[in-house]
Amino acid sequence: MSRHIIGLLPAGGQATRISPLPLSKELYPVGFQNNDSDKLRPKVVSHYLLEKMQLAGIETAYFILRPGKWDIPAYFGDGSMVSMNLGYLMMGLPHGVPFTLDQAYPFVQDAIIALGFPDILFKPIDAFKRILARQATTGADVVLGLFPTEQPQKAGMVDFDDTGKVKLIVEKPQQSNLRYMWAIAVWAPTFTEFLHQYVSNLKQTNDLSNLPELPIGNVIQASIEQGTRVECEVFEDGSYLDIGTPSDLMLAVQQLSSRLGDNPT
Repeated sequence: MSRHIIGLLPAGGQATRISPLPLSKELYPVGFQNNDSDKLRPKVVSHYLLEKMQLAGIETAYFILRPGKWDIPAYFGDGSMVSMNLGYLMMGLPHGVPFTLDQAYPFVQDAIIALGFPDILFKPIDAFKRILARQATTGADVVLGLFPTEQPQKAGMVDFDDTGKVKLIVEKPQQSNLRYMWAIAVWAPTFTEFLHQYVSNLKQTNDLSNLPELPIGNVIQASIEQGTRVECEVFEDGSYLDIGTPSDLMLAVQQLSSRLGDNPT
């Protein structure tokens, strides 16, 4: 019996670091693709993420959108472009990725979730396949995909043991001896429920008008402290670019535009 896996792509950001833009940052063209007539066409950044999900056997995914980002469903439509079934959900409260992801709860609570950020580029191409395989084999509640980084201040840094068990997630430390950041994840319904209850409790106990943005890494760390089994898959030779930052956007455009028609990620 095959597992029911659903991809979630939070697309609630305003791209303030690279604004103003004439389009949603998830549709920023980086690189090229060959169409059916073997002619080169621009390839948008979120297309790469969807391809990696599809390669891992994920047939259904939801973009979770901020109001006004209607160009994303207009571009991808029903998902036939990437051989997937795509849906679009509207985010509610603008307090961070956990709130955005929780909008999908009624639709995904019984599924295995694959989380990817649609404004990033990463290698290897089989990253989702590998973390899904680890989750299926070990039964972990959450499996994180780890990438080497020399910029801990921009990432959720991960401490783990020799077995791949995650001990600690530290969000954007100014300095760190840790070498790996997490950038993608898969999780079981147990964590979907934990996330839902965590967000629901915040809504009930806080003045939401003054609530700072909450990183999803903080919620995963809270689940670790409650006994959730979180593991990781290390991509030692992997790479990661966040096109929501000017420096990474410049690198992405330079690297991918020089590989006409290839899928280098």
